[in-house]
Amino acid sequence: MAETRKRLTLVGVKEPAISAARALDADAAPHADELARSDALLATAAPQSAIFNSLRFSGIVTDAAGLIQSFSPRAQRLLGYTAAEVVGRLPMMALHDPQELRVLAAQLSVKFSTPMAAGIEALVCQSVQGLADAYELDLLCKDGRRVPASVTVLPLFDAAEAIVGYLLLPAENTARAQTRNAELARQAQQESECFKRAVLNSLEAEIAVLDHTGVICEVNDTWLRFAIENGVEPHRPAPYTGIGTNYLAFCETASGSVSPAYKGIQAVLSGAAPSFSMEYPCHSPTEQRWFTMCVLPLRQTGPGDAQSTANGAVVAHTDISAYKRMGQVLKDRNIELEQARQVAEKANLAKSDFLSSMSHELRTPLGAILGFAQLLESGSPAPTATQRRSVDQILQAGWYQLELINEILDLALVESGKLSLSPEAVPLADVMHDCEAMIEPQAQKRGVFVSFPRIERQRRVNADRVRLKQVLINLLSNAIKYNRDGGRVIVDCAWTSPGRVRIGVEDTGEGLSPEKLSQLFQSFNRLGQEAGSEEGTGIGLVMSKRLVELMGGVIGARSTPGQGSVFWIELDLMPDLDTAAGRAAAAGPPPLPLHKEGRRRTLLYVEDSLPNLLLVESLMERRPDVRLITARDGLMGLKLARESLPDVILMDINLPGISGLKALQALSADPETARIPVLALSATAMPHDVDRGLAAGFFRYLTKPIKIGEFMKTLDEALIVSKKNAENPHKKRSP
Repeated sequence: MAETRKRLTLVGVKEPAISAARALDADAAPHADELARSDALLATAAPQSAIFNSLRFSGIVTDAAGLIQSFSPRAQRLLGYTAAEVVGRLPMMALHDPQELRVLAAQLSVKFSTPMAAGIEALVCQSVQGLADAYELDLLCKDGRRVPASVTVLPLFDAAEAIVGYLLLPAENTARAQTRNAELARQAQQESECFKRAVLNSLEAEIAVLDHTGVICEVNDTWLRFAIENGVEPHRPAPYTGIGTNYLAFCETASGSVSPAYKGIQAVLSGAAPSFSMEYPCHSPTEQRWFTMCVLPLRQTGPGDAQSTANGAVVAHTDISAYKRMGQVLKDRNIELEQARQVAEKANLAKSDFLSSMSHELRTPLGAILGFAQLLESGSPAPTATQRRSVDQILQAGWYQLELINEILDLALVESGKLSLSPEAVPLADVMHDCEAMIEPQAQKRGVFVSFPRIERQRRVNADRVRLKQVLINLLSNAIKYNRDGGRVIVDCAWTSPGRVRIGVEDTGEGLSPEKLSQLFQSFNRLGQEAGSEEGTGIGLVMSKRLVELMGGVIGARSTPGQGSVFWIELDLMPDLDTAAGRAAAAGPPPLPLHKEGRRRTLLYVEDSLPNLLLVESLMERRPDVRLITARDGLMGLKLARESLPDVILMDINLPGISGLKALQALSADPETARIPVLALSATAMPHDVDRGLAAGFFRYLTKPIKIGEFMKTLDEALIVSKKNAENPHKKRSP
């Protein structure tokens, strides 16, 4: 051995693996031919690395400190590193698990009674002492794998017998690998079982795991608790857990017939169904409970299988009794809500019917009062001064009474949600002009100066034209009513923000204290004016607020005691009209010319109220071009219409026999009378009544009390349309 070492050191110690190879090769001593070949290689100066790389085993050479100096090709294939990645870069300890090195060092420290560091010292300590040294540790591959190995360690000497490095010869330890894999598999199986058990026990449902025949393999804790709660004795393990029994036996009915649950589980186990679920009742000792059963397959995929096959099933039972009870409560609650809704709808319908009836009953006698008062006022010969004062009082009281009726009915409609608006692009200039004309008489009577702004014709707001004027007239009327004699009212418009306009009404009255200002817009609250001389109901501002909000706007007020108040509304602006065509469209169609034909036209008036009949007769006495015929009920009206074929028909809605709406349907169905314009004149004047009448086909819908000017203008329009219809007999009645 010494001779072999001496000859190997002739080439130096830069490649000490040659010396190790000579020393450890089992065939070196007995096979002189191989030694001769080695000597020949040395003699011919063959590279030492070629000799090292030709070894038939893995070899790793380190220096005395453990830094890798050589890394054979077999070692590269075993551990995945290239020689360039480790030579001179990695210590041998980097290829070991630090924890295993610490364990090895501890064991050697005990064996040799000397503290041992967990490094190269522990790896080579036995070989340095001349003892056979082969340790079993895992080697760490480049890709993170662990290779169980048996590593032989040999020291390398120079010519002076000093250790200059170490040769490590790792070989895979197949038995250790098998033992480790078995342990890992056992741990994985144990962890899988623990995880599966934890998952099963974390579920609130009662879980049973079945094999492919339906036998219970496992149950969770919830299943066990349910068994205990229902009287199963814990000392009877089979009935208690159910494990080992066939679950399908539980699904047989008392008569032995096949239950839906039995069929469902069989279908899942056989692969005929992907899943199965059902609800079922369960009678416990204290109450009836409800459960859901859900069955899902357990699938196993084999190598090369295109599809997984079921090798068992999971059966889950969930207690849904609380949900069932809640569902029944909700069902009962929904029934109650539906009943309440029906009651509310009936109440709303009754309220609407009552309002319509009240509107009719209040307007009918008032119509006669105002109608005949207007006849007296404009009669010939003209009334005396005393008579005129009396007529003025009648008209003033009558129109005020009508205003109160309208306000109360409108407020009732708004609060019931029945009031409908017709928003459109309303020119502000038109609204201001109409309000100025309507408020002027009241202002002159009180000596109050009212100033209106001059607004360009193209400025428009998004509002209901009629309701906007109603709001502004109410604000203007209050500003005049509660102003001082000779005071002022200033109306202005300001563009407060893009797309919005604020219309303000400022007065010079007494103003309101902060306390009274906070009580504005409250129903029937006149802020202490009940004992004053001014009439009112206290609902005008409330109605104005509701109408403005329905039009998408806001209303407000500010006041200074002793100086006056400002009431304002804000509404959305519409795009301005900047073309002649647009201005013409906004202006609307030109007024229809009055009828000026020579021959007399026929007007049929169907009305059961004698005062209203007399009023219209008196009005027609001023129209020599119109001949009036009358009927007191709907059936008589239809008979006269078919016999005389009048030019225009004026019809009440609430008639004896048949209503005005049904009479209109009959007229429309008859080709001879279908072309005749039919005007409605009724005290049934709620907005939905008017809408329903127009939708039914009335040419116009006039409300009582009659406003003579409006009535005459509408009659002239209907006569013009009647003439056009007569010239085109095949054309139906024009709207």
